[in-house]
Amino acid sequence: MAYAPGSRLRRRIDASLWIELKMSIPNLNSHALDTLFLQARTHNDWLDKPVKDALLRQIWDLARMGPTSANCSPIRIVIIQSQEAKDRLLPALLEGNRAKTQAAPVTAVFGNDSQFYDLLPMLFPHTDARVWFAGPGKEAIASTTAFRNGTLQAAYFMLAARAVGLDCGPMSGFDNEAVDREFFPGGRIKSNFICNLGYGDPNRLFPRSPRLEFEEACSIA
Repeated sequence: MAYAPGSRLRRRIDASLWIELKMSIPNLNSHALDTLFLQARTHNDWLDKPVKDALLRQIWDLARMGPTSANCSPIRIVIIQSQEAKDRLLPALLEGNRAKTQAAPVTAVFGNDSQFYDLLPMLFPHTDARVWFAGPGKEAIASTTAFRNGTLQAAYFMLAARAVGLDCGPMSGFDNEAVDREFFPGGRIKSNFICNLGYGDPNRLFPRSPRLEFEEACSIA
């Protein structure tokens, strides 16, 4: 029987064989790298083409597989499509973010569940991980864990969106408290940032801004 990564099989595989298998997997081709990174851009202008619900579900099915601490999965997403929902969102945005959000077929509001640990018995059944984050005196580590891992998951979501052919326009210029009142009532979930999704207009892009070189951002110790 072939070894399937992520399966529930408990059989062990020889480490050297595993390395050989990993090294034999072809790298992503140039088209895939362009789609995810090299030619992908942050979009502010959108074509008049809707995004199908099935595609949004496919994006989530990809994004949820990205790693989080103890599989805590704290992200909660409100996906805004209707004009009624946009009318509730737009007043909370900075003026410069309103027109592009109105034009986008979809806007994802990424939030983090401050009580993500309540689902850990299901998500991380190997041990009682809930006690690491729940209870008096653990608010800080729970908050930090939710923010860090929720932000990671939002990035996974954007890469998944690019992988299935959508463009992204993330932004943070909005009133978090106003967004939380409208879309995350109760105080348990806190908004992180927002991302417009759809089919961007390539004719409205400006030249790509510079990026840091390896030596400017990284060091090898």
